[in-house]
Amino acid sequence: MAASPPRRLEKENGDVHCVLPGSSRRREWIKLNVGGTHFLTTRTTLCRDPNSFLCRLVQEDPELHTDLDDTGAYLIDRDPIYFGPVLNYLRHGKLVLNKDISEEGVLEEAEFYNITELIKLCKERINQRDNRPPKSGKKHMYRVLQCHENELTQLVSTMSDGWKFEQLINIGSQYSYGSDDHTEFLCVVSREYSSSPTSHPCTADRADHLDLHNSKDCRKLQFMYNMSGSP
Repeated sequence: MAASPPRRLEKENGDVHCVLPGSSRRREWIKLNVGGTHFLTTRTTLCRDPNSFLCRLVQEDPELHTDLDDTGAYLIDRDPIYFGPVLNYLRHGKLVLNKDISEEGVLEEAEFYNITELIKLCKERINQRDNRPPKSGKKHMYRVLQCHENELTQLVSTMSDGWKFEQLINIGSQYSYGSDDHTEFLCVVSREYSSSPTSHPCTADRADHLDLHNSKDCRKLQFMYNMSGSP
C-alpha cells in the first residue's frame, strides 16, 4: 500500500487546516503599504464591500495593476492618516474619527476606494454637522451686592425676574450698634443676556438692578464684571 503524501497544517482565523503538498490556498492575512505606512488586515475585512477597489485588489483583478514592496505588501499611493478610519470601518462597520480628521477627507478616500456605504455615511455626517443648530449665544452677567445679615431675606425676595442667586460670602462685621454686631455679606447674583452686538447688559438691566436692593442699608459694591459661563 503506497504511503500517503505528507500534509502541512496551517492556522487561519483560529482554525487549523490540513493542506496537501502542491495545493494552493489564498493567504488570508494581507499587508498594505499605504503612502509608506504598513497596515495588516484580512482578506475578509477588505472584501466587506465586494465591489470596492480593495476587494478587487486582493482578489487579483486583472484590470488592476499594482506593485508590491520588498515585504510583499500592496503599494497604494494614498494618505495613510485617512486610510486608518477607512480600514476600521471595514473591520466593524462604524465611522470613528479623531478630532484632527475631517469627514471630507474620509469621504475623499471612500470615493477613491469605492466603498459605497462609507460614502453614504460620510455624506450623512457632513450634512448633520453643517445643519446642527448653533450654540446658544447667551452669556452671564454677575453682580456683587453688600448687605447686613438681617437684610438677606428682603434682598432675595426683591430680586427681579431673570436674576439668580449664585453665592453668599461672609465678610465679617464692620458696624456695631450697641452690643450687637451686624454681620455683613457679599451676595453674588447673575442673569443671562444675549451676546448679540445690539444688546448691552449694563443699560438693559439698569432698572432691574436697582430693584435688587430696595433697602437703603444694602450697598452695591462699586465694581461689576461680565463673564461667560458660570462663576
